[in-house]
Amino acid sequence: MKILILGTVPNDLLNFRADLIKDILKKSHEVIASSSALDPNSIIHMNELGISYEPIFLKRHGLNLIDDIRTLISLLNLYRRQKLELILAHGIKLVIWGGISARISKTPFFALITGLGFAFQGTSFKRKLLTKLVSFLYRIALKNSKAVIFQNKDNRDLFIEKGIVPLSKTHIVNGSGVDIKKYFFTELLDTQVRFLLVSRLLGEKGLREYAAAAKIVKDKYPDVRFDIVGAEDASLDAISLEEVSSWSDYVIYNGSTHDVRPYIKKCHVYVLPSYHEGLPRSTLEAMSMGRPILTTDAVGCKETVEEGINGFMVPIGSSKKLAEKMIWFIDNKDKIQSMGQQSRIIIENKFDVRKVNEEMIRILGI
Repeated sequence: MKILILGTVPNDLLNFRADLIKDILKKSHEVIASSSALDPNSIIHMNELGISYEPIFLKRHGLNLIDDIRTLISLLNLYRRQKLELILAHGIKLVIWGGISARISKTPFFALITGLGFAFQGTSFKRKLLTKLVSFLYRIALKNSKAVIFQNKDNRDLFIEKGIVPLSKTHIVNGSGVDIKKYFFTELLDTQVRFLLVSRLLGEKGLREYAAAAKIVKDKYPDVRFDIVGAEDASLDAISLEEVSSWSDYVIYNGSTHDVRPYIKKCHVYVLPSYHEGLPRSTLEAMSMGRPILTTDAVGCKETVEEGINGFMVPIGSSKKLAEKMIWFIDNKDKIQSMGQQSRIIIENKFDVRKVNEEMIRILGI
């Protein structure tokens, strides 16, 4: 069977879908991956995995009718050229335009909803208008889909409530899963407490709240360290490097990386004050390496924490509450190790990539 996997961010296909692709290849299927153009190193990695890569025209951010029509045409040409038998897409734009292209070409289509994104957040008139437009496009794209796969119940319920998909077509999986051998348990370093946040530089990931909380904490505990690791982003919600640099008295920005493990190993507590998620991969990786979690009670985030067992949840947007829990970890440093061990147990029971991929392959029927 010839299978196409579409992803909005090219490197996500390698970072988040590589294990799924490898498991599909083991079943003797042909896999083609597609997104915008890859850098040379990523192309080499794709070839090593035995994956064909087909670049398409794709502008990840913004609404531009001409660009979106070009994406639609690019996908239709790809489908026609490759004579595909199954398509799996994730990311808003590729679920929408990939699904519409699949309807036109009559190719079996599966959608993976990894979060609602910018379009479904906020209450301003413009945001509400954007939500209605994106919901309408989703309905068109998913009408003939074989299945729509979600990473949390709240996102699924919202799609059903808005009439985008019927319940009978939906499935829920435990995120993208984590390779528990790659992200192995590591002991805590015997240093002052260090907090870590890994995220693209976006406002709705809670970076400003993290920085504000760090400032509060460092007034009382000046030796505590706060790290941010993550790439710049071009979306409307992006935080500039200039703004991030203005936090340098209390937060250390480490740039982007292809391997977060050294940063997780050096931290004591992983923090993600996000406003919304599908099911955050970075949090699962930190849990797998034995770190307690401090996150929000947002959709997608709350699935990663058993309150008081492996971490804590705070209200969205509350830097004060975030700081209070950070101080709790500092004052109760002896509890961090056991809470991190609980994180690892949760990962092994629910989020092991082998279990998640087995469920994905079952849903895809391959």
